[in-house]
Amino acid sequence: MIARDQIALREDLSLRIAVVADTHSAPQAGTHEQLRALAPDAILHAGDIGDLDVLEGFKQIAPLYAIRGNIDVHRDDIPDHRTIDLMAGDQAVLRILLVHIAVAGPRLQGHVAKLAHKEAAKLVVCGHSHVPFVGEDRGLTVFNPGSCGPRRFTLPIVFGTIQIAGGKLRFGHVEAATGAAWTP
Repeated sequence: MIARDQIALREDLSLRIAVVADTHSAPQAGTHEQLRALAPDAILHAGDIGDLDVLEGFKQIAPLYAIRGNIDVHRDDIPDHRTIDLMAGDQAVLRILLVHIAVAGPRLQGHVAKLAHKEAAKLVVCGHSHVPFVGEDRGLTVFNPGSCGPRRFTLPIVFGTIQIAGGKLRFGHVEAATGAAWTP
């Protein structure tokens, strides 16, 4: 099932979105504090929520748009995929496809690219790998926020940001515990 949503840009045509994924029932200590400090207009959760009570903490910070991951129980109110139109008035300026599993290494899986093109999305936001990533494949931008849940191997514990300002789209990663910008 694909849910369809819209998020309005601010009057100055800016927007700040926080993106979390792979919380696995236990967001890193400090995640909520860092998200509050960021003051996002919305939060996207790219799946592997774990205990669904985790969503309540994010909803207290900003409107939340979540999808199920491969560890999540089936609930009719949490879809497998979402399209989210970022709106300037009545005009969509960007369509996001929010999915959980989307990449194999740095490349989009064929069925995800096909779905993104069918849905006219230009940006695929995904989770699952716990690897923070921004890239391009098959004419699409791909963004993985990494994981702000329990540590997996030696991967960083981070969340992502998507910002629109001055007509430009910028992606970033933030250390969940400290709020410091993260780069590989």
